[in-house]
Order: sequence, then structure tokens, then C-alpha cells
Amino acid sequence: MEGKLSSVAKNFTPSPIQELSQLAQRCNAINLAEGFPDFPAPPCIKEAAVSAINNDFNQYRHVQGICDQLALKMKKTHGLNVNPLTDIAICCGQSEAFAAAIFSIINQGDEVLLFDPCYETYEGCITLAGGIPVYVALEPPQWTLDPEKLMRSFTSRTKAIVLNRSDLCLFVLPLKFTPETFIRGHSPHNPTGKVFSRDELEIIAEGCRRWDCVAITDEVYEYITYDNQKHETIAKLPGMQERTIITSSLSKTFSVTGWRIGWAIAPASAASAIQNIHIRITDSAPAPFQEAALTALRSPNEYFETLRGEYELKRDFCMKLLSSVGFRIQFKPQGSLFLFAELPKDCLLSDVEYVEELIKQAGVVVVPGRGFFHGNESCKYQKRYIRVAFCKSGATLNAAAQKFGELINAKACPKIFY
Repeated sequence: MEGKLSSVAKNFTPSPIQELSQLAQRCNAINLAEGFPDFPAPPCIKEAAVSAINNDFNQYRHVQGICDQLALKMKKTHGLNVNPLTDIAICCGQSEAFAAAIFSIINQGDEVLLFDPCYETYEGCITLAGGIPVYVALEPPQWTLDPEKLMRSFTSRTKAIVLNRSDLCLFVLPLKFTPETFIRGHSPHNPTGKVFSRDELEIIAEGCRRWDCVAITDEVYEYITYDNQKHETIAKLPGMQERTIITSSLSKTFSVTGWRIGWAIAPASAASAIQNIHIRITDSAPAPFQEAALTALRSPNEYFETLRGEYELKRDFCMKLLSSVGFRIQFKPQGSLFLFAELPKDCLLSDVEYVEELIKQAGVVVVPGRGFFHGNESCKYQKRYIRVAFCKSGATLNAAAQKFGELINAKACPKIFY
């Protein structure tokens, strides 16, 4: 059968993050690699899902109430008018919503700009659609955007700009959208936890207007921001409301990454295209979890404030832990569920070697940073970072801290700690 595989299938290999998570399971290691919570989802939404199953909501289904709730949220939070009947497509998670948006726009040979370091899934969607990824590096340690570098990256073949996960993606698109179009952006970035500044958003908006771009946002971390940072929509900038597609999901906000309930909010023409692609690929998002989504989307503001506060404490705990063993954290995450930490200054190991030693010596698994970089491999810093997911229970984080402490006290691993 191997000889029958398509060229696309042959070029797609297992994700390094998935491989490390599988290794963690085999080694019974503490998993700080993969960005999923290991604590329970809110009881009320689990009860809603169970109730839906018991009431036989088990067939193909479109729950219009989700669209109604999302439209209300967009109006209340951002003052944006969204038609729940025409401007929203329910999908199997944000990943499918984003992929469907890419498939609805990118043609063979179109160039797509991505900001490096970059969430890995985006490149796969672009190549599946026949697009060509082109990377624009953000400058460490603050991961700042160089406006001149951005503008020089455009060519006559540029069709899109993607600000990787949980920021926004900008697409050159000749469609004429209806007045209901909008955008949201300024969300935290994976892997760095960066939230783009207003000045950076202005630069991006200028690129959109100059190149007639459409924005697609990934907003799964819109409620997970820290230190009084707030999710801000780029749609409020001049000329931006009419050129946007939003993608998001329940996954991160409600700790249900396996439920696969997401959506795209877009001008009617784009939403229709995304919905048509979704139907041809998966037909329907899981019916019982759509019903549970109604309960989730009606959550009071107190839920989101509590969520933000709890994750901020987890972030601070992990920053203190990693700093205590020599990691250099020059950028404090402003949002998301990740720390992007630089290896100790005197550590001679690469990121991959470090992760391997950490698994062997401490029984803790994190992600080598190089998997998020795609540009100039001669840049030494690309092999000097690891990503740590802190969306874990207090018990898990305390266990990881204990493992680190045992190694330090025993001086068992001089290669790692300095």
C-alpha cells in the first residue's frame, strides 16, 4: 500500500508534539508538551452533553442557537453586527474552520506569509491547498514585528498573511464582501504568548488596506490574557471591518479540546463557502456537544475572569520554576497557555538534546522550540528555545517542580542545570 500513497501523504509526518506526547505516555512522563488541560471541564457543560445524549441528539445536526449566541456576543463585546443566519459556520473545531477558510481562498501557487515562530498546523493547511508558505521572522526576545521586513515580503504572488495561532491571518482576496463583514484580532500567539500591540496592529491593517487583504483570525485564546491585557479587535481600525473572517472554538476556554466544536464568523459569501467545504469533509459537528455549547456560550462573565486568574497563577508558577533552574525568560507571556523559554546560558545542548535528557533524567516532557521556526536555520537562537504548556492541574505542575527539584538536589544531570 505504501506505493499507493499520495505525494501529500508522504510529505506529512507525525507532529513532533504528538510524538513527544506519545513518548511521555510510554515513559509515564509528566506531559508539559501538548496544549490540552488535564483537569475536568466545567460540570454544567458536561451535564448538558450527557443530557443531550440521553435525549437522543445523536444524528447530523445544526444548532442554530450557537450562531444566535455568537452573534449576541459579537455585538455585546465588540459592537459588531453579525447575521446569525448567514454569517456563521459551525465546524469541527477551530482547526477545521481555519482549514476550510484556507481552502476557500488559496489557489495553487499562491504565496502565504507566516510570522515565525509559527504554529505548525497552518503550514499544513496552506500546502494542502497548493499554497507556498513564506516566513517573516519576529525579532526575539520580545518577538517584535519589523514593518520594513513585512512589507518587503510581499510579491505579486502573495495571497495571504497569517499571524500564527490565536493572532490573525490576512488574505488577499478579490471578493466583494457585504457590509456585515468584520474582524477580531490581537489574540495571544502560540508559541510565544505575545499579544500584538496597537501599533503593530496598525501596521498590519495598513498592509491589509494597501494589498487589499482579507483577515482571518484564530481566537481560541481570546479569554486567556494576562496582566490586564484585553482581547482587542482590529476591525475597529479604519477600513478593516469589511475584510475579515473569524475562527474560534470552545476548546481552550472550556477545557474541551476533544469535543471539536468550533466556528467561522465571516461575511455571508465567505461563511457560505466555509460551510460548504465543512459539509463535504465532515458533514456535521458532534450533535451532543453542539447542544452543550449553548450552555457554555451562556456562561457568566465571572467564569471567564476566574479562568484568566487561574491561568495567570499557573503561568507565574512555571516562570518561577524555570527561572530557578537557569532558563532565561526575557518575554513574559501576555496570553495563551505557553511559555517559550530560552535554554540556560551555559547549556551546550540543543533544544532537541535538552528535551531528550529531560525525559530521561526527570521524566518531564516539553517541546523543542525549533519545530516552530521555519526561516533561516543559521540563526542559532532557533535551537535554543523550548515550549512549556502550563494548562495543567496544580498536581501536575507540582509534580514537575518536584522532579526538577530532585535533579538539582541530587546534581544528577549537569548537562541540564547550570
